[in-house]
This record gives sequence, C-alpha cells and structure tokens, in this order.
Amino acid sequence: MAKLKRDIGLLGLTFISVGGIIGSGWLFGPLLAVQHAGPAAVISWIIGAVAMFVLAITFAEISAMLPIPGGIARVPQFSHGNIVSMAMGWTAWIGYNTTAPIEVEAMLKYLAPYAPWLHTAETGDLTGAGITVALFFMLLFVAVNALGVKFFTQVNAALTWAKIAIPVILTALLIFNRFDPQNFTQPDGFAPYGLQGIMAAVSTGGVIFSFIGFRHVVDMAGEVRNPKFAIPAALVLSIVLCAAIYLGLQIAFVGALDANMLKNGWTGLSFGGQGPLDGVIISVGFVWFLSVLNIGSVIGPFGNGLVATGSNARIAMALSKNGFLPGRLMILSSFGVPLWALALNFLIGVLFLLTVPFTTVIALNGAAIVLSFAVGPIAVVCLRHLMPDHPRSIRIPAVKLVAVSAFAIATLVVYWSGWDTVWRLGVALVIGMILLLARFRNRLDEMDVTEALWLVPYLIGIGLISYLGQFGDGALKQIPFGWDIVLCVLFSAVIFGLAVRSALPVHKFREYIAEEEILDPKQPIIGL
Repeated sequence: MAKLKRDIGLLGLTFISVGGIIGSGWLFGPLLAVQHAGPAAVISWIIGAVAMFVLAITFAEISAMLPIPGGIARVPQFSHGNIVSMAMGWTAWIGYNTTAPIEVEAMLKYLAPYAPWLHTAETGDLTGAGITVALFFMLLFVAVNALGVKFFTQVNAALTWAKIAIPVILTALLIFNRFDPQNFTQPDGFAPYGLQGIMAAVSTGGVIFSFIGFRHVVDMAGEVRNPKFAIPAALVLSIVLCAAIYLGLQIAFVGALDANMLKNGWTGLSFGGQGPLDGVIISVGFVWFLSVLNIGSVIGPFGNGLVATGSNARIAMALSKNGFLPGRLMILSSFGVPLWALALNFLIGVLFLLTVPFTTVIALNGAAIVLSFAVGPIAVVCLRHLMPDHPRSIRIPAVKLVAVSAFAIATLVVYWSGWDTVWRLGVALVIGMILLLARFRNRLDEMDVTEALWLVPYLIGIGLISYLGQFGDGALKQIPFGWDIVLCVLFSAVIFGLAVRSALPVHKFREYIAEEEILDPKQPIIGL
C-alpha cells in the first residue's frame, strides 16, 4: 500500500500556515478593529498574536513528537480515546467541508463587478453559470491536491507569496504617501474605548479569528520532512510573520485616514459601499492599486480553499483510522494522496453549496472549527505523563501553566464565536454522537466513555455562558462584558483539571499508540 510522502519542507509548511491565516479577512480587519478600539487596535493585534502563539505552542510540542496526518482528530485518540477524538475530529471535518464552498462563493462575489452573469440581479444568488464556475473551482482544489503534496505545496507557495506581497506593498504605499501621526491621538485619544474596546476588537473585531489558520500545520504533519524541527519552526514563523503583516497594515490604515473621515468618531468610520482599503486607496490617490487589491481579494479565498481541501482530506483519514469513517478513506493513490477522502469531501462540499444558504454555511463553519482548539493544551499535559521519556524537539517550560492558559484561550475563542455559532456547534456534536453510536452499535464496550465525561460539563457550561453572555444573535447579554471573560477563564481552569485527570489509562494508551508506525519500536514509550 502506498504511504504518505514526506515532501513538505520548512518553507512549504510555513506557507501552508501563512496561507491558512491570511485569507480575505485582511481586507476588512483594519476597519473592524478600529471601530471597536480606535488607534489602540494595534494593541489588539499584539494581544491576539500572543494568545494564538500560546495556543499554537501546545500543538507544536505534540505534532513535532507525533507527526501524524489529521492530528486534530488523531491526537485525542491517544490522550482520551475515541469519543473525544470523534468530537474534535468530527467538528473539524464538518467545518472544513464548508470552507471550500464559502471560499468559492467569496471569490465569485469579488468577481461579480467583472462578471455580473455569475449572480442573479434580484437576490444575488448564484446563477446556473455561477454554480458551474463554483464547482469548477472546487474541483480545481481537489485536482491540485490529488497531484501530490509536493505539487500542492508549490502551488500554495506561489499563491502565498502574492498573499504576503500585496498587503506588504499596500502598507508601504500608505505609509510613504500619507501618514498622519495625529490620527493616533485624535479625535478622542489613543484608546478612546479603553480596555473594553481593545478586548472587543480581539473578540468581535475579528482579530483572534484572523490567526486560526495555523492549525493546517497540525493536519499536514504526517507529510513533513524533519518534523521535529519544521513543525514548531513553521508554527512560530507563520504567526510572527502574519502578526507583523496585520500590525503593519493596521498602523498604515490609521495613519492614512483623512481627518474628515473621523468626524463621527471611530465607531462612525465607514466608506459607504466601498471596502475600507478601497476607500483609503482612493483618498490617497493611487487608484491604480485597486486592480492589484482585486487580484488579492480573489487569491486570498482561493488559497484558503486549496489549503482547507488538503487539510480536510487528512482529517477524514484520521477519522477513518479512529474507526469513525469507512476504512477506504485511508487508501492512498500512487501520488501518496488520500484520493477517496478528497472525493468524499468534494461531494459533501457540493451538497453544502447547492442546498444550504450561504449565511448558514458561514455560521456552521465557525461553529464546527472552533471547538477542536481545546484538544492541544489538554493533550500536551496528558502526553507528558503517558510519554515522559519520549524525545521532544520542543519542550514547553512550565507546561501546566502554559497549557491551562492556552485552554482558557481556546474556550474564549469558542465563546467569542457567539451564541448563534455555539448552538450550531451543539447540534453538530449531537449528530456526530448519533453517528458514532450507530458506527459502534455492536461494540459499545469499546467506547472510551469514562475518559470523555469531562466533555459533558464543558459543553453544557460553555453553552450556558454563551447563551447568557455578550456575543452572537440570541444571546441574553446577562453577564457583563469583562465578567464574562473572567467566568470563562475560571470555568476553563476547572474543566482543564478534570480533563487532565481523565486521560487514558496506560494499557489503553499503549494499545492506541501501537497502531501508529511513526514511533521507533526501540524507543521506550513510557518510563515505568
């Protein structure tokens, strides 16, 4: 049987992460952030980058030690067994299956002024021709991935260079053509909305969500050369690079604003029907760059869809390895690619594109992806106990403190996604549990129930906090802003302790880890 090919080097892996982080959000992020925080939005970007770095470093230690495909779905199998791995893998899988349709529709919306025949004039829905074009791009995502991971990384690298270059060039043009330092203190000071505004930009301003694409490194870890070095290095480099790009663009955006644009304050800043960067570019006077910006607005979602398609095939492989999805999905083509998994994901993506409203797909995408971030901080501590003597290329100092902080960040990401997202997450998990019970109906004794019990208070608790909190449509807004963050942090600390104590016993861990072929059989797994 063909095996996965470890053809991804450090640059390719870094660009996979960068390509996942930088999508089309940078086109609107600078405006959304300043509307919440004013010029202090620059602090919001720093906070968001540091928070995601803390979370990413937990995945770095695990994935460098266990470089397996679909790590988000597979790693929990080793720390907490099949139910937890199902919950994390299932939600990630559903989320990624909605990514390709979302990114394709985003591309076509940006192309609409140049190709009005893609959408109906009355409702803005895709026409028959628009659907055909959308299916072509989704099939193109599959085709690029099907030709092997080496070809995929080459294509993604070319796209990512453009995704980096366009915002960097724009930042330089804005700074050198019009930069007014007074915009950082006028009209209402540097931080007109205080700490609450800064944190609101991190949450509802989209700052924290701008960095979640780093997870593709974890999903593609099974095909990385020298994973002990490349995985942690790629995670660190990608977050630092993207933070610098976002921060630079935010500074340039604030400095380039005309004073008249701020007459209604930061919350009243708007550009009519134009995008914020389009408006600033026109006001500064280099209209020629709009064409370059339009190219970037298409390349961004195309690159995201391409990376998500590849990552999702590895998630499907992992779920198959866990016994949740059919075993056929683990079969690799002669290119070393899970072709059956790519085909299944394509069909599910087409189903979403043709039958589910676009706004619902976007909400489901956010709901289904955010939960799986919780697995890294818990697993890194559990594996310190289960694999104490296994060599680690990166070893987090004060691991429990870092991990509980990262778990709190993951919980806040779930909470900040909003009640309208969280309740959909609950529905997705219920559907996944029904499918899991159906899959294991004759083997219920094989389900790792005890190790998964911590999920029950965690999911119920985060659901209640979200319902009573400040974020999302339908939330009751009974918990004041600030206190909701404190509550989430305290709640996550309690659940973290419970989850760590619920790790697999040694004999189950040995059974599950033995199924992997990446570990040296001569290397002791547990120091007993």
